[in-house]
Amino acid sequence: MVHQAPVDRTPAGKAATGQPKAAGARSARLPRDERRAQLLAAAQEVFVANGYHGAAMDEIAETAHVSKPVLYQHFPSKRELYLALLDSHLTTLTGLMMAALNSTKDNDERVQAVMRAYYRFIASDDQAHRLVFESDLINDSDVSSRLETFNKTFADAIARVIAEDTKLPMLEAQLLGRGLAGMAQVSARYWLETDGNLDLDVASDLIYRLAWRGISRFPKET
Repeated sequence: MVHQAPVDRTPAGKAATGQPKAAGARSARLPRDERRAQLLAAAQEVFVANGYHGAAMDEIAETAHVSKPVLYQHFPSKRELYLALLDSHLTTLTGLMMAALNSTKDNDERVQAVMRAYYRFIASDDQAHRLVFESDLINDSDVSSRLETFNKTFADAIARVIAEDTKLPMLEAQLLGRGLAGMAQVSARYWLETDGNLDLDVASDLIYRLAWRGISRFPKET
């Protein structure tokens, strides 16, 4: 009789003894893009938990299950790692805002879509908004310039829609665009503090109605 070797049915992520893989165990070699995404995900977890200044590259490497040399191959410093993470989230948020603005030609529906998209970003489980809007590195020139670029891009896109619809001068439309962008950001961050006591759609629609009732009056008053 031929005896076959027993099949290893140990679940992934556990050692042969049945015990979970040690926290410091190193992950397998990955393609560069996958490794970078893994490191950014680990960094986000550590930054959200500890803030920028409280985060350590040792802990980020440990969370990603890689060695520090591997981490430094991709990100030479903690600051560069943070900036890469910030760029990723701002790119995502910019895409959400532009998609909402371009989702319809009806300006009433546009305002509603923008507010809802902003609230959904703030509500996301990955807490990306904390890295974008609540960083303890907010006064860093590279961080503040990135945030200003996002705010300007978002506000200018809103302003173009307002100027076209109301025939207001662009400078006045840009001021309204900044106001709307600020309204979305501040109200969404406050809403998050209600801990789910106010439904997301209800909250975003309240702010949308407030904003639209103001903007929609301009053509009638000119």
